[in-house]
Amino acid sequence: MSGLRERQKELRRTAISAAAVALFQRQGFRETTVEQIARDAGVSAPTVFKYFGSKHEIILEMIKESDRRALVDVRKRIREFDDPVDALCHLEHLLVGYALEVLPAALWRELLPLVLVGGNSGLPEAYRQMNRGLQGEIANVLRELQEAGKLRADLDVELAAFLLNDYSHLQLLRLTANDQMDRQSHMANVRNTTRLIFEGMRA
Repeated sequence: MSGLRERQKELRRTAISAAAVALFQRQGFRETTVEQIARDAGVSAPTVFKYFGSKHEIILEMIKESDRRALVDVRKRIREFDDPVDALCHLEHLLVGYALEVLPAALWRELLPLVLVGGNSGLPEAYRQMNRGLQGEIANVLRELQEAGKLRADLDVELAAFLLNDYSHLQLLRLTANDQMDRQSHMANVRNTTRLIFEGMRA
């Protein structure tokens, strides 16, 4: 019986998330209310609050789960990459791919300026807290590469993780600037910039 109850809870949670994303895409994140999400999910507003504290939490939980999947997947293959640039480009590819699976480009276009610039939407600080966790996980991936002798021993992995994560946000904003996304150009640009970061500009 408890298994069935858990399954019902998961289905309700999924229905709320799906209704929220559809509304966010149709009328915008800021214009959408919890009451509208509840109506489209076929539940009451208190039920939405039972599963998610706010509409911001719906978005953040979806992004957090997509990031988690990317990190799990890259760790499965991390030792296969001789070139650390290949490993980091693969991680970025996974992060972007899963991000676009959970939220469409149009919604990222609305959310990323809030994240990068800030504002009073309630999202930026909560997102920054979550993003600090992602940055820490990227630093852990860099440490794995460092311990494997693929990055120099004196590399400041925290700073490198910050640069890679910050750059990834800007690239995602450029990629989602319109619905006709050029993933090939995006990946080429990411690879060239990542190699520049790791090889530097010294003669």
